[in-house]
Formats: sequence, C-alpha cells, structure tokens
Amino acid sequence: MEKISARRRHPLAALVALLIALAAAGGLYAAFAPTQRAQANPAQSLAIDQGKGLYDVGCASCHGTSGQGSHNGPSLVGVGAAAVDFQVGTGRMPAQQPGAQVPKKRPVYTQPQIDQLAAYVASLGPGPAIPNPSQYAPGDVANGGQLFRTNCAQCHNFAGAGGALSEGKFAPELRNVSPKHIYEAMLTGPQNMPSFPDTTMPEPQKRDIIAFVTHVTNPSSNPSYGGLSLGSLGPVPEGLFGWIFGLGVLVAASIWIAARTAKARK
Repeated sequence: MEKISARRRHPLAALVALLIALAAAGGLYAAFAPTQRAQANPAQSLAIDQGKGLYDVGCASCHGTSGQGSHNGPSLVGVGAAAVDFQVGTGRMPAQQPGAQVPKKRPVYTQPQIDQLAAYVASLGPGPAIPNPSQYAPGDVANGGQLFRTNCAQCHNFAGAGGALSEGKFAPELRNVSPKHIYEAMLTGPQNMPSFPDTTMPEPQKRDIIAFVTHVTNPSSNPSYGGLSLGSLGPVPEGLFGWIFGLGVLVAASIWIAARTAKARK
C-alpha cells in the first residue's frame, strides 16, 4: 500500500493517468464509431474506390493525393459531389492550364466516371449533393426574371449573355447550359461566382431563376423580332454602334450634300 501511495504522489502520475484515459477513449471510439465507408452500401463503396482510381490519375497532381489541396489547386475536402459534377461535367476540370479563370470545354470524362469522382470527393467530407431532377424542374419565369435581375444580371447580363470582370475574369454565357449545372453553380459558387445555399436562396427561387434563364436563352421560346441583337449585351454596344455607324453615316451624308451643293453653285 505504501508503494502504491508513493506512486500516486509521483509528479508524473497525473500525466500517465491522462494518457491512459485518452488511449482508452480513442480505442473505444475507433472500435464502435461507424465510419463513412462502413455506412456506405456496397455500390457506393465500389463507386468510391473507382473514383479514387480516376482521381489519382487525373486530379491528385493538383489537388493532392487525399484532396488536401496544393499550390496548384484548392482543397476538395467538403466541396461535395455537386461541385465535382459541375466542374467536371462542364469540362472545366481537369484544367488544361492555369489562368485567371478556367473556361468551359468538352468534358474529358463520361457521366458514369463523373459520378464515381463525385462519390470519392463526397467521401472526403460533407458537402452539397448532386441535385435530383425535381430540384431543377421548371418554375415561374416572371418571378425568376426578377430574381435574376437582382442577383445575377450584374455579372451575367440581363439576357444571360455573360460579361467581363476584373483581372482577366469573366461571367460565362448561360446559353446551352443545362438546368442541373445552373442549379449546381448557384449551390456551390464555382470560381468567381458567390454561392447561394438554400438558406440564402430557397429551392423554389432557384427553380424560378432556371426557368427564366432557359426561357431567355432559348431562341424558340424567346425569338428575335427584328434587328441585330449585338450579342444582347445591352445599351453599351448599341450606343457604340449608333455613334460609330449611325453618326458616321450622317457625317458622310452631310459631306456629300455639301460637296454637291458647292459643285452646283460653280
């Protein structure tokens, strides 16, 4: 008993007891806490494994071997499957070369491969999931127009024709963009775009914006009734066209009339 009491009074006794308690707690947690892979069904586990193989070949050089990021690419932990589906599905990733902004191009991967990549990245940390068709079903075009002009037109133009931003960046044109990718862009905020989670912009409002974008960028539902659209970029190119060509025609006509009048007087 005296030996036990002496050990209890030792200066390191409290530290040893704390280390034993921490080791026991860690062991119990590892033994009983379900992991994300354990919760996944066999199909999900297979998709994650296949996505890991694709990731190691096409993504790890920039985003790190475990998605932790590097000086060549941001971390993918917590970005969610929706971000992968948008970036890879629109061909922006894998990027051909670094730059101010990665442009849209032909996708490198098939949709099943994109789903596998998304499953693997989703396993790295919780994030927005790929939306189902009901989430981007047609909404109210009129209300979507008001929401679009309030939240999106400053960059994408009132007709979704896109526009230039600072430092070589740009807001892309929205013509021929699928409703799913529009929803994912609002949900995840790719590149220079702010994100609009459901707490900021509820799902019905997203559907209304998608309905407006689909309407305004579809020639069959929004035909041109004459004249040149000039890219639908608004009053700046229209005014420039008027000053350069319209005023130029008037000046040329004035010079011609003055020359004819002077010649007639002679």
